[in-house]
Amino acid sequence: MTIMEAAPTVKGVPFLGSALEMGRDPAAFLVKAYREHGPVFRVKLLGRTYTVIAGADAAEFMNSREGRESLRSKEYWQGMIDEYGATRTLTGEDGESHKELRELMRRGYSRDAIKGRGPELIEITDRVLERDWPAGTTVPVVQRMQYLVTEQLGELLTGSAPHEYVADIRLLTLYVLNVLVTRQRPRILLRNPRYKRAKARVFELGERMAAELRARHGQTPEAERNLVEDLMDAHLTRPGLVPAEDLVLTLTGPYVAGLDTVANTTAAFVYAVLKHPEVLAQIRAEADALFAGGEPIGDDAARRLPATRYALMETMRLYPVAVTLIRTAARDFTFAGHTVRAGEPVFIGTTVPHFMEEYFAEPARFDITRYDKPRAEHLQPGAYSPYGRGPHTCLGKSFADVQMALSMARLFHRLDLELESPDYTLATRTAPTPGPAMSFKVRVRGVRN
Repeated sequence: MTIMEAAPTVKGVPFLGSALEMGRDPAAFLVKAYREHGPVFRVKLLGRTYTVIAGADAAEFMNSREGRESLRSKEYWQGMIDEYGATRTLTGEDGESHKELRELMRRGYSRDAIKGRGPELIEITDRVLERDWPAGTTVPVVQRMQYLVTEQLGELLTGSAPHEYVADIRLLTLYVLNVLVTRQRPRILLRNPRYKRAKARVFELGERMAAELRARHGQTPEAERNLVEDLMDAHLTRPGLVPAEDLVLTLTGPYVAGLDTVANTTAAFVYAVLKHPEVLAQIRAEADALFAGGEPIGDDAARRLPATRYALMETMRLYPVAVTLIRTAARDFTFAGHTVRAGEPVFIGTTVPHFMEEYFAEPARFDITRYDKPRAEHLQPGAYSPYGRGPHTCLGKSFADVQMALSMARLFHRLDLELESPDYTLATRTAPTPGPAMSFKVRVRGVRN
């Protein structure tokens, strides 16, 4: 009979445990704990104990059948579901229910959803740059990226761009993720009048979208429907799949999904590129070549931007928006010689290898050449997990890859940007998701093209 060892616990302070250290830099904390304790350890955060499985093997475990059967997502999203008065959401479902919802949304979030729409994406980007990035000003990058992303996702995925609701969506997302999902803040914050107003406004947006979609249902050919048209069709023809209670959460979901993730990544990209003049020169050169002469942007455009794509990949390695995946053990299972009991909360440190020299040479260095062949460091098993792992891997990753590459190429083609100071070091935040601080600004020196 094999006796499993108890997983070691990372030392912390009374009640807070490791909350302060992990809150300052979750990636650095997890890498340090992995080095000291191995791939399985426990951490105490604000009086609660969590099991952590980390490293390349943990990332691969998420993709395995055992991983799919051993871990579930529902508990960490139930608070958000209840707050919306909904019955379920894609991120909180597992098994067949998750497959059903994922299949419904697959086309709307896929690369095909942006196929043939490069010129439209560029047009939206130009409009936002002219409005929000005027020459001679200093702009708050994260906020402006949130406006850009919301307009892009709004028009491409839902057919409308709710610019006037961005602040409300942002505030609602901040509170819901902090209080109800990651539970880093107390529930009493949900009584805040600002939060209540933002929630009412987002519900107003969702209900307006639902009314407009009902009114035009059936007018768009099936092959041309966007994401929310697919969702409304399912609601009207298969109400058990998308019941009325789920409409607000489901229809406004694209804004919430992209607001922090894409905005944080592109903001960090701007910092990293401006910090490395040699990369900036490459990105400008290929962007200028792509947009030379005002030629139409074809579906191969993103592939013609290798430096931009690699710089985005490197940004997602160094500044991951999901440092850990949060799950609950659905059953007893064993990982790396340790037993995790059913019902235990589990953090999966899939991005720990991002910061390990065993996988990425000089991991602290911003190096876009590491993705090109023959190096291709990211292709090592379990090494690179920018979009999560397992059945809940980001459904919109192919869409986002194209969206971010074209948007950032256009940004650096159009504008001459610089950091406020050459020696500026990016200030970051960790709540609700890791990313650049809202205080991060750049100077728009002028218009290049």
